Amino acid sequence: MDADEASPAADRDDDSPTVAEAVVDAMLDRGVDTVFGIPGKQTLPLNRALADRDARFVVARHETAVPHQAWGYAETSEPGAMAATCVVPGPGDTNAMNGLKNALNDCVPLLHLAVETERSVRGGDGIHETPPETYDTVVKENVLVDSPAGAVPAVVEAIRTAREHPQGPVRVGIPKDFLAGRTPQPAVGEREPSPPPEPPATAVDEAADRLRDAAAPVVLAGGGIRRADASDALRSVAEGLDAPVVTTYKGKGTLPETHPLSAGVLCGGASAELRGLLADADVGLVVGSDLDAVATASWSVAMPETLIHVTLDGDDVGFGYDADLGVVADADRFLRALAGRVEDGAATTRGDDGVERAGAVRAADRERFAALSESTEGDVDGSSADDRPLRSVEVLSAVRDAVPDDAVVAADAGGFRLWTLVSFPAFGPQSYVNPGSWATMGTGLPSALGAKLANPDRDVVALTGDGGLMMCVHELHTLASEGIDVTVVALNNDDYAIISEEASRSYDFPDQSYGWAETGLDLVAVASGMGLPAERVRERDAVADAVERARARDGPALVEVVTDPDEPQASEWMTGPHPSD
Repeated sequence: MDADEASPAADRDDDSPTVAEAVVDAMLDRGVDTVFGIPGKQTLPLNRALADRDARFVVARHETAVPHQAWGYAETSEPGAMAATCVVPGPGDTNAMNGLKNALNDCVPLLHLAVETERSVRGGDGIHETPPETYDTVVKENVLVDSPAGAVPAVVEAIRTAREHPQGPVRVGIPKDFLAGRTPQPAVGEREPSPPPEPPATAVDEAADRLRDAAAPVVLAGGGIRRADASDALRSVAEGLDAPVVTTYKGKGTLPETHPLSAGVLCGGASAELRGLLADADVGLVVGSDLDAVATASWSVAMPETLIHVTLDGDDVGFGYDADLGVVADADRFLRALAGRVEDGAATTRGDDGVERAGAVRAADRERFAALSESTEGDVDGSSADDRPLRSVEVLSAVRDAVPDDAVVAADAGGFRLWTLVSFPAFGPQSYVNPGSWATMGTGLPSALGAKLANPDRDVVALTGDGGLMMCVHELHTLASEGIDVTVVALNNDDYAIISEEASRSYDFPDQSYGWAETGLDLVAVASGMGLPAERVRERDAVADAVERARARDGPALVEVVTDPDEPQASEWMTGPHPSD
């Protein structure tokens, strides 16, 4: 055995730090003090070091949830704040890949510590062994530590890389046998993340000229606004131009949706009126979005005649839409420079045209929601609207009334997510979390858990469907065992309804082919069995009271709301003819 790989017993009397202790110290020195994971024999040196230093280690119940917890932590924190994850090799690492890919797509920073198979057995099918390159495509950078003295330098550089724009998850694989040894670690010089690119002045001038001269401009804001902390600059530009602001699903909340220029969210459930607003604009400013296939329905959404596209990745420009002006620059720096050129300019000549255009979209959307609440469309038994199960927009409206404006809301993927995107207002850039183009289910509960640790003084609510919750239901027990005060609101229709609807409409399957009407799921029993107070409601008037009771508890709680598996899907109801037509 090499001296660097000596057993813990051999080094027990040595006062020098272990490699694991040096790694944890490096993390703490750089503001990473919360770690999500599942311990294994391989991770115990790290767990010991974290405990000795009073760092928070949250024990999850499945590795699929672990990166989602760190993702929710970063999404609801000030820019640059991040958490770490720690798993065992092989099954632990591969289970975590889903969440790592989600964080990569959303440009969310996190440090993923993977304890690797020891060098001496690598290649010999050691327990849990997988080739380290397995993870190359799900992280921003994948680093394998080759020598014990390289552990701290690798972790320090990984934290810097994760925070450098475009941000993302970085995996550091440290062989198991390195961690308990006491190999001295080199001193590492500090190197701050490189600043994101400054916009060329000529490009800002050209963009300002085009937007000032526009008759009906519009701004489309993506998740890059959140990552760049550019919400204030976004508001300044929108007000200076009197331009409606549409956000992508990842940009939701970057302009508070109570702002008179907020026009809604571009997603699969975006209304025909919102899409018309984009199509009818003569100049569009797209900032912080790659205009991906999910937001734009595979680039079928019509964009303004003239398009200005600002992004950190030059490959995004012209990929789905031709850009008249492409700019590779930081969203905040670009918008601040632009604000200085459009302030007190175009808005004074257009009056309140932008406010009126945004307001018209919001009014049309409200009419669609109201018509759906009153409608019995989709019912097969001829029941009235008062008799049928609740629909998502009705539940979400009641939840919004019961949740403070400054609360953090984490929404899962699934059919109800589109209703949440279009009908549930978000009031700030760190107030709303949902997965981006990866669109993985099972994120709502774990991301809410991470968000609560990042925001201990704010209410945190997880919005989920029964399908998404069952993909991470084990984390209800994490809430209970860790005493993390999250209110879980689960919309239960006992169906993969968005799949069943498409199967019925397009492939002649029977209604609710992918549901469980005969074996209904009792989420109250599930939650109670895991240590959470829970209640079930069926009536609209009871939803807000139940949510308020759950919020008032000192600890986590669940509210199960029975919803209609036959409700129209947002992708059909919102994009079709207006109910008044």
